[in-house]
Amino acid sequence: MQKGRIGVTTDNIFPVIKKFLYSDQEIFLREVISNAVDATQKLKTLASVGEFKEELGDLSIRVSLNSKNKTLTVSDRGIGMTAEEIDKYINQIAFSGAEEFLEKYKTDANAIIGHFGLGFYSTFMVSSRVEIVTKSWKEGSKAVRWSCDGSPEYELEEVEKDDRGTDIILYIDNKDYLKEEKINELLNKYCKFLPIPIIFGKKKEWKDGKYQETDQDNQINETEPTWTKKPGKLKEEDYLKFYKDLYPFSEDPLFHIHLNVDYPFHLTGILYFPKIKNSIEIQRNKIQLYCNQVYVTDSVEGIVPNFLTLLHGVIDSPDIPLNVSRSYLQHDDNVKKISNHITKKVGDRLKKIFKDDRKQFEEKWDDLKIFIQYGILTEEKFWDYAKEFSLMQNIDGKYFTYEEYQTLIKEEQTDKDGQLIYLYASDKESQYAYIETAGNAGYDVLLMNGELDVPLMQHLEQKFEKSRFVRVDSDVIENLIQKKDREQLNLSEEEKESLKKLFSEQLPAMDKVRFELQLDALGENSLPIVLTQNEFMRRMQDMSGLQPGLSFYADMPVSYSMVLNTEHKLIKELIGKELDEKNKNTVNQLIDLALLSNGMLKGESLIKFIKRSCELI
Repeated sequence: MQKGRIGVTTDNIFPVIKKFLYSDQEIFLREVISNAVDATQKLKTLASVGEFKEELGDLSIRVSLNSKNKTLTVSDRGIGMTAEEIDKYINQIAFSGAEEFLEKYKTDANAIIGHFGLGFYSTFMVSSRVEIVTKSWKEGSKAVRWSCDGSPEYELEEVEKDDRGTDIILYIDNKDYLKEEKINELLNKYCKFLPIPIIFGKKKEWKDGKYQETDQDNQINETEPTWTKKPGKLKEEDYLKFYKDLYPFSEDPLFHIHLNVDYPFHLTGILYFPKIKNSIEIQRNKIQLYCNQVYVTDSVEGIVPNFLTLLHGVIDSPDIPLNVSRSYLQHDDNVKKISNHITKKVGDRLKKIFKDDRKQFEEKWDDLKIFIQYGILTEEKFWDYAKEFSLMQNIDGKYFTYEEYQTLIKEEQTDKDGQLIYLYASDKESQYAYIETAGNAGYDVLLMNGELDVPLMQHLEQKFEKSRFVRVDSDVIENLIQKKDREQLNLSEEEKESLKKLFSEQLPAMDKVRFELQLDALGENSLPIVLTQNEFMRRMQDMSGLQPGLSFYADMPVSYSMVLNTEHKLIKELIGKELDEKNKNTVNQLIDLALLSNGMLKGESLIKFIKRSCELI
């Protein structure tokens, strides 16, 4: 028997491994099985080039749990190791100046991550002792057993082993990892799509009131997952089935994008646009990152552009730099190239879907727009693609691209200063009167009621030349799109003040609401009184829930302008009049009508309005 010390320059290696080198303790099983897969793949390669001439036989990797002996064993029939190879790959950990390095970065796990190849040593996070029993594929090789109890001391001796390959035997400390259901959970999480069959016990079936083992091996994984296949060989139902395998209780996705890149980096995967009913359902950690079919993480920020973290699916690339535990991404130029390529691929795919079947695209727009709008707002490169297929919907339910809509409204909705005015409503019912007024004036009105429509409008105002978005109830129609200079009111200052005084004394007191009276000559056929809300202030209040820096706007009172049309006969009759009972009723009725049209007349005020209306009739 040979005894020795693991070749490290510090005794701190095991405390570092156990405490913080690995971000997640449970990945020990993934690391051991990944090594077994690598060993098996190498044997297959040797056989393919004619160096290994024997029968490959069953190449399955078998995981065995013995709760009584407190052991977990991973066995493969790969290339195995000689004593010399154990000494090279297990006993010599390449630490250059490790003691100084560990002291410098002892509180920063991320600084250490990525510097050393320590996959096997993650087993000591959960084990009091680890044994390796291995026999090389090379002719005449002797089987050896390596044993270590988590200190730098190890033992190495020759043993009997009939077959080639390696058994890793973990003597487990943590009782959680001695439970069959826990190991099953970890295998399904990390090993579900590995390219070599992973066997854990026997399949069970329900018999005589309980689950009983059968003679059939329980294979955990699918060795050829959908994303590894050529897109040309797959049907729509194949993509749908894979989605259901990944997310069993989800609705069918809207679209999918199959990534298949060989140059300048290798990248495969399938991304799905899920159907989202509301913002509560938006979950970012739904894209799974793999490295050669080994599960790495579902935190893909940095690899996937921010707006696409809303998507679901799988990305697999051996070219993404990963840390020692494969759990954190190291941001470098290669990662940025991959991120940019994914943006391009998604943009190209959506563009093609739009051009090939616009009708289907429009039907799915309400579900799709949150992804596209979020992309426009957060990813500058995506704008170049999205501006060609991003849609606007008007209140009649018709869809237009940005360019199409600009052409539609350019003639009628350009104001005297050459600004193109995009009129919109956020609620068809409550803003119906304003929408109708705009329609009667020959204007088209957009429906902008999505969660991201307010910040999108801000963004589009910067992208479009000389353009402005204005909600239909933010001013009287004559002022929304001014075609000429406003006419002066044909009233004396005394008449203006008396009219304002007449109405101001009857304005209702509402919590967090402020009214401001405004006089305007709107024409005798326009409404006598109109309630409007300033576009800038209302938009800032809408944005306050999305941007923390604007939160103070949410606490400000909502400001409304109550516009009196001095050319309407009902207003004209009140000019210069005293507030007697008859005039008081008229003023209150007009104010209530304005409030009612905005859905602001409720409770006792509404009852008074109804009674007064009956009396007036």
